[in-house]
Amino acid sequence: MMPLLEENVSLRPYNTFGLDVRARYFARFASADALRQLLQLPQVQAAEKLILGGGSNLLFTQDFPGIVLKNEICGLEIIGEDGAEGTALVRAGAGESWHGMVEYALDQQLSGIENLSLIPGTVGAAPLQNIGAYGAELRDTFDHLEALEVTTGALRVFSAAECGFGYRESVFKNVLKNQFVVTAVVLRLHRQARPAGYAPNVRYGAIAETLAELGITGEPTPQQVSQAVVHIRRSKLPDPAEIGNAGSFFKNPEISQAAFDRLKSQYPDLPGYPVPGGVKVPAGWLIERAGWKGLRRGAGDGTHGVHARQALVLVNHGGATGSEIRALAEEIIASVRQHFMVELHPEVNIL
Repeated sequence: MMPLLEENVSLRPYNTFGLDVRARYFARFASADALRQLLQLPQVQAAEKLILGGGSNLLFTQDFPGIVLKNEICGLEIIGEDGAEGTALVRAGAGESWHGMVEYALDQQLSGIENLSLIPGTVGAAPLQNIGAYGAELRDTFDHLEALEVTTGALRVFSAAECGFGYRESVFKNVLKNQFVVTAVVLRLHRQARPAGYAPNVRYGAIAETLAELGITGEPTPQQVSQAVVHIRRSKLPDPAEIGNAGSFFKNPEISQAAFDRLKSQYPDLPGYPVPGGVKVPAGWLIERAGWKGLRRGAGDGTHGVHARQALVLVNHGGATGSEIRALAEEIIASVRQHFMVELHPEVNIL
């Protein structure tokens, strides 16, 4: 059956900022074949295309004049085991929720992505920006993905090297942007909690402290690490069902060691995490110290602003436009540049 092509559809239910913008055309697909059928329609071929997952990393500043294609390809399964290495390959449909995949892995006694618990969005969106949190990134466990080429409808397999992963980067955000649609992702996860050379990563952020608060001592299990990460995220980040937001709006900037030493001499409490070629500093700390945390803008009590508990999160209190949120982001970037001589870059895709 040909997927339904709708016209003039509100995207409010499909973006976590809750912005009431509209798409000229809208369709859902639950298989590669359904996507191929859609791509053959004249209206679709001639239109600008946006592949939509959970809508958790988007800021719409205007109506979308093309077609929004919502990826609803499902499926979670173990497709291979390596007893010698103690690993298993898990394949997930691109339309599955990312946190649902984390929960599936833990239920199967598999570990490796527990630090990425509760990241919003879908599996298909995860490799596009190499999602990461609390000292872990998707590429740490990535094996390959399957993607459909828009122009030909052919399926292609991409290895980790071919994906060109960087910090919140992949080839799908630059040289191959809009050329492929991810249909499935395969991760290589640890079959046991403690295979040779592996232990849960609790060194980054507040994980160790949170585990202690939860009464968990000794080396934690992957399930306990996930529990701690969920606890941290829920305590710091607002629920999009209650207040519009896209999670972390800005990337954590990476600066040179010399620049970090200069800032550290002025701000002794500045956190920093070594990375190849320099130091990564928390964007939320910079934004908060520049005086933006909890700020509200707009009519009445404020239609939009910076979250009161986490300065990295921009929020829609209700009635804001995407252009207003973008303008606020630009003000914050200029302010941090002026205060610290550090350049912030959005993690959210602005359309």
